Amino acid sequence: MSQTPPSEDELAGTEQPFVQHLMELRDRLVKAIIAVAVVAGVLFFYPGPGALYDLLAAPLVAHLPKGATLIATSVISPFMVPLKILLMSAFMIALPVVLWQAWGFVAPGLYMHEKKLVLPLVVSSTLLFLFGVGFCYFFVFGKVFAFIQGFAPTSITAAPDIEAYLSFVLTMFIAFGLAFEVPIVVIVLARLGIVSVAQLKNFRGYFIVLAFIIAAIVTPPDVVSQLALAIPMVLLYELGIWAAQIFIRHTKAPEDEESAASPAP
Repeated sequence: MSQTPPSEDELAGTEQPFVQHLMELRDRLVKAIIAVAVVAGVLFFYPGPGALYDLLAAPLVAHLPKGATLIATSVISPFMVPLKILLMSAFMIALPVVLWQAWGFVAPGLYMHEKKLVLPLVVSSTLLFLFGVGFCYFFVFGKVFAFIQGFAPTSITAAPDIEAYLSFVLTMFIAFGLAFEVPIVVIVLARLGIVSVAQLKNFRGYFIVLAFIIAAIVTPPDVVSQLALAIPMVLLYELGIWAAQIFIRHTKAPEDEESAASPAP
């Protein structure tokens, strides 16, 4: 009785490429971590964790009553909070290197027309996020803290806790950073064909209402900060609609361009 020859392993030859991808991913993660660690080391010696926290707390301290300071209600807060700010600052400064490593990992598997889409989106999303954080720090914080201190009774002496302040700052940074990503979301949705540009234009009125609802939820209960978040979101939505039309036109696959150019039978 003859034996049936063993069937060919369908996964034969795939182990090595998979291992190579894992090794490349490991190498790029290590490079990204090294970049963050190097920046953190530099910031540790200059200007130092304490100076970074003073810089972050400056908008609040400027509006506190004379003689009032921030307090630490936990024993390790004076050590942990500046350290967290140091790591957060190092990551944001090293973000271009981190994103470059991510781009280097995924780029070989993309077509040329996909590279034309991904690289500009990675760069623009990074810039928009940082711009949102900067807008929150330099404009919104001053208005919010001035409103809060002006509204507080004179019999209350403000002494905010540093951990609570860090949590508030991170929440606001993430909210404004993500809000400024509206154009990227609009572009991706339109480019993937999930929604059309015409549908985005028709949704404009609903988005204005949605922007003000989001602003009312994630910002403190003052009109200035809510308008400071809602109005840029609306303007960035319009920017996203305009940019989506350009991206769709310049990132078409070659076969799409040929089919669009060929006359219908």
